[in-house]
Amino acid sequence: MDNHFEKVIDTIRDEFTHSARKVVNKTWQSIAAPQATYELLNYSVRMVLPTEDLDYYRENILPNLPWADDHFLKERVSGDPINPGTEWRNWPYAASADKHRQPGAEDPEFSHSYAERYWPKFAGLGNGGVLMSDHPSNIRRGIRFPYGDLDDLVDVLVTDPTTRQAYLPVWFPEDLGAATIGQRVPCTLGYHFIVRDNAMHVVYYIRSCDYVRHFRDDVYMTIRLLLWVLEQCRLADPNGQWDEVSPGTFTMHITSLHIFESDRKFVIRSAPGGASAV
Repeated sequence: MDNHFEKVIDTIRDEFTHSARKVVNKTWQSIAAPQATYELLNYSVRMVLPTEDLDYYRENILPNLPWADDHFLKERVSGDPINPGTEWRNWPYAASADKHRQPGAEDPEFSHSYAERYWPKFAGLGNGGVLMSDHPSNIRRGIRFPYGDLDDLVDVLVTDPTTRQAYLPVWFPEDLGAATIGQRVPCTLGYHFIVRDNAMHVVYYIRSCDYVRHFRDDVYMTIRLLLWVLEQCRLADPNGQWDEVSPGTFTMHITSLHIFESDRKFVIRSAPGGASAV
C-alpha cells in the first residue's frame, strides 16, 4: 500500500518552505506567545484510508507511541469524562501541559479535556472525571435538550446510516466565554462522520495546530476515532449491515497550521530540496 501520509508531509514541508507567512501573535494557549509563528492559513488535508490495520497507521504517521494509544483507549473513549487523567504526564511535552492546569486542587484539572468533550453528559460531576453517578437526573442540558455524547453519535449512525447529523463537537459555547477571561480553549472544533457507498468518512475541523508537536498525533487519533466508531456501529447493528462498511477518507480542515520560528529551520531542512532554502 502507498504511504499516503508521507505525501501529505512532503507537501506541508514544501509549503512551509515557500508559502508560510510570519505571524506575531499576542497569545498562545492563553499565555503570552513565546515567539512568532509561521502559518499556513485555511489548510486542508485529505487522505484515503486503505486499511483497518492500526500498525499501518502507526508506522506511516509516526505518532507519539505508546502515549497516543494509551491516551486514546484509557481516556478519550473510556466512557468517563476524565480530567485531568494520568496519560498527559506521559506525553513528550508534559511539562508544557502542566502549566495549563487549574490551581487549587491536589491534582489540578485542565480547563477542558478530550474525554470531557467526548463524554460531556456528566462532566465535572465525578472525582477526576471517573463517574460516581450516572443517574439521568444529572445529565447536563443545553438550552432545550440533554447533552449527547460519543455513544449517541453511534446511535445516530446506526439508526440512519445515511445521516448528515453525526457530528461530535469538542468546542462548546462555554469556550467562547472562557476565551474572554483568558482561559485555555480547545484547538479541536469537532468531527463529522458520514457514510456513503459503504465507506465511512471523517472530516476533522480544528482551529489551530502546531505542526511539530501535535499534527501527527491529531491525525492518528482521529483515524483511530473513525475506526472505533465504525467498530461500535458494527457491534450495535442488529442486522449486520455495518459489516459491509469500510474506512473511506480522512479530511482535516485547519484554520491555522503553524510552526514556531525556532522550529522553522528544522522543518525547512527536512522538506524535499529544503536544505538550500535555509
